[in-house]
Amino acid sequence: MGPIMIGPSSSHTAGAVRLGRLARALLGERPVGAQLMLHGSFAATYRGHGTDLALTGGLLGFAPDDERIRDAFGWACREGLEVCFNSGDLGDVHPNTVRFSLVGETGKTLNLVGSSVGGGKVEITEILGLQVALTGEMPTIVTTYADMPGIIAAMTSMLAEANINIAAMRVTRTGRGETAICIIETDQEIPGQVVDTIGAMPEVLGINAIHPEF
Repeated sequence: MGPIMIGPSSSHTAGAVRLGRLARALLGERPVGAQLMLHGSFAATYRGHGTDLALTGGLLGFAPDDERIRDAFGWACREGLEVCFNSGDLGDVHPNTVRFSLVGETGKTLNLVGSSVGGGKVEITEILGLQVALTGEMPTIVTTYADMPGIIAAMTSMLAEANINIAAMRVTRTGRGETAICIIETDQEIPGQVVDTIGAMPEVLGINAIHPEF
């Protein structure tokens, strides 16, 4: 069975909503500006399938079955979100792929790439130019930090002290001693206090907690 959703397509609408929701969560604040580059099938069929409405609805925080998706542009106007769509070639990626360039209400910016891979499932594949793999299917923290010894050990120790079991962890970086991103998926929800404690580390540049999307 597919997801409960506003149709017509699980990949072009439900998946698109979830991509927008994940992008909003990774930005960590209310977006006020969004430029979206659509690739492949997304670019070819987005008007007919309502992918533009779905992506906008997701950026507004709507769930895939939220009837407000049908009027997502109107809601975006009321919420102060300016969205611009264009088409382009993002290379050797899934045909249902979009690049987000976001601006938050405090001026924070974020660039990321994500794909709707079918059946309403999604994957974020790039954050800040770094290759990642993030689905939003499990409780997750995404931490950006200055690459140096001991940071990962400190983060995992804090999770262990809170009795949080790590299910998967992925680390990538721009270069030795430069900017790194650590994605940790867990079996339990991560308390806000733990997220705040990790975020307070002087080496940490930013942290976001992602709650399961499904």
